[in-house]
Amino acid sequence: MHSYLAPLLLAGTALVGIANIAVAQEARSVAAPAKAEAAPEFGTFGFDAKGMDRSVKPGDDFYEFANGAWIAGATIPADQEVGGVGARLDEQAKERVRGILDAAKADPSSAIGRAYLSYLDTAAVEARGMRPIQPWLDKIRGLKDRSGYSALAAEMATIGIGGPFSGFVWYDAKTPDVAVYTIMQGGIGLPDRDLYLIDNSALASIRELYVGHLARMLKLAGQGNAEARARAVMAMETEIAKVLWAGVETSNPVKIYNKYTLAETAQFSTPTVDMTAILKATSPRITEVVIWQPSAVKGTAAIMDETPVEVLKDHMILRTMSGFADVLPDAVSNENFAFYDTILAGTPERQPRWKRGVSYAESILGDAIGKEYVARYFPPEYKAEMNKLVVNMIDAMGERIDGLDWMGPQTKRRARAKLRNFTVKVGYPDGWRDYTGLELKADDLFGNTVRGIKFNLAYSLNKLGRPFPRWEWIFPPQVINAYANFGMMEVVFAAGMLEPPFFDPKADPAINYGAVGAIVAHEISHHFDNRGAAFNEKGMLDDWWTPEDLEAFEAKGKELIAQYDLYEPLPGQKINGAFTLSENIGDLAGLAIAYDAYQKALAGKPAPVLDDLTGDQRFFLGWAQAFRAKLRESGLQKMLLIDPHSPPKYRVLAVRNLDAWYKAFNVKPGDKLYLDPSKRVKIW
Repeated sequence: MHSYLAPLLLAGTALVGIANIAVAQEARSVAAPAKAEAAPEFGTFGFDAKGMDRSVKPGDDFYEFANGAWIAGATIPADQEVGGVGARLDEQAKERVRGILDAAKADPSSAIGRAYLSYLDTAAVEARGMRPIQPWLDKIRGLKDRSGYSALAAEMATIGIGGPFSGFVWYDAKTPDVAVYTIMQGGIGLPDRDLYLIDNSALASIRELYVGHLARMLKLAGQGNAEARARAVMAMETEIAKVLWAGVETSNPVKIYNKYTLAETAQFSTPTVDMTAILKATSPRITEVVIWQPSAVKGTAAIMDETPVEVLKDHMILRTMSGFADVLPDAVSNENFAFYDTILAGTPERQPRWKRGVSYAESILGDAIGKEYVARYFPPEYKAEMNKLVVNMIDAMGERIDGLDWMGPQTKRRARAKLRNFTVKVGYPDGWRDYTGLELKADDLFGNTVRGIKFNLAYSLNKLGRPFPRWEWIFPPQVINAYANFGMMEVVFAAGMLEPPFFDPKADPAINYGAVGAIVAHEISHHFDNRGAAFNEKGMLDDWWTPEDLEAFEAKGKELIAQYDLYEPLPGQKINGAFTLSENIGDLAGLAIAYDAYQKALAGKPAPVLDDLTGDQRFFLGWAQAFRAKLRESGLQKMLLIDPHSPPKYRVLAVRNLDAWYKAFNVKPGDKLYLDPSKRVKIW
């Protein structure tokens, strides 16, 4: 699964998704400018021209040209990691959900109202102090020897506390109609292995600050000799980090597909970490598993075998404290925020309680809130307009496949078949979760949290061995995101993101094609990127390419890797072109496909000139505006380490590979962004 807008957020009547693209052939000529009486939200045609910096040549820095004045004047809200269009829409969605929750508070029968009330009741949280979590901490302290670790780890997993590995229910990549329990590496508290292993002064400082954070959390949990204990945990996690897979390895869908029967998981078990016992305790429905990083899981278990039991207990206490920090007293939640949000991401202030309450309620009852959200905020005309765009993007992708000079006819036939089998979902799912049986109380935040985690885990585990539910989404529709799901052969666009400036039915079509059109095409192209291309027309992991075509495709990917490897967003910290390849392919292909679709939508007529900007210029400006963002330096540093997306500016610079961009802005040799035609990467 690939999401589209993660780096920009670091932070009524059911609408049915398109079941078959072929039946959705609606009118495609949508290039007429918006009527004067139907004003778009931004500027005169959907673009905020006041945010441009026209003193910058487009060919020298297109991102600054399109967004420089906005960036110069923008401030990042103190409670946000990122400022920009995505963050703005996230704020809008939170305000809307707040209205839903405020109304629900007055209804004693409303589960979402009770969940929200329990989070807002800070007096009750502070009065109870650490008492709600104490039984769990006491269980950990009561561990006598390593033979009891696995049973305790399994029990802790039922409340969402990760141990030597993490487990979740997902589709089986080779039989995607079936749900399978999936295991991925774990065991560390920092966001990525590289934060432990890269040798530079900035990360060395973060590691030392992390030890201080661990010591303070141990003190808050009531542990003595906290600093020495924190260093012991850090030493164990550092050893674990050495055996974990890097992001590039984990992004390889063939490499991470490793299937075992329950009996075969004994090979991963040790006297401390008995994987088979943990899985049996998790659910009797687990009869087989897919392990993404088998050597890392085995290596982590071996390290835990060599670790003193007291350190294992402290490690579990710390994971428990961190996992529940947000529903514990401020002394705990503020400490967790100070490290993970301020030190790692640079965010100086916590969000107000109501915003955190919105996120909390959504984490437990996302569908219940989403159902109300779309009834209020997703009008039918948005669906209709989006369908027109989607159909055009599908058609344009098909024509791109037909015209490829590096792909042979056999692979093209399979690629076309894959395209025909897509399911496109717009707005929200065509079914909703049922939360009957979930007990929520207006005065029991910690209890609600535990019961919510257990309820949702049981719901997930109940899918095992059954057809994977194709109607479900991985997040609720009010989020600002989109994604491609390889096994389900689907692309999904949430209602929350179908708002200006990404999508505005009143805007000039060039803006919509350059923004949401390219987003749609980005997600479509993910099914044909370096990861998605491993899945055939039925969504199955399969070697369906001819060797010659695969070699040509991989060669083009290497060209894009080399291009992005040269970008250096921070001194000494470059983009990892291999790690970000999938998303960079998506951006490049999305732009190319959307541009073709826009030209087709013009139906042979010239685009009007609006505010001295041609249609092609507006198309590319729509793309640039979609990534208008301002990041804190520490957040950018973290992003470069752990996020498979390139930073916003460098996503916009995918335009360097499109000949049409050069023509639109008269970009010439000598301009800083100029690439010789032979160096412009063209994949799809």
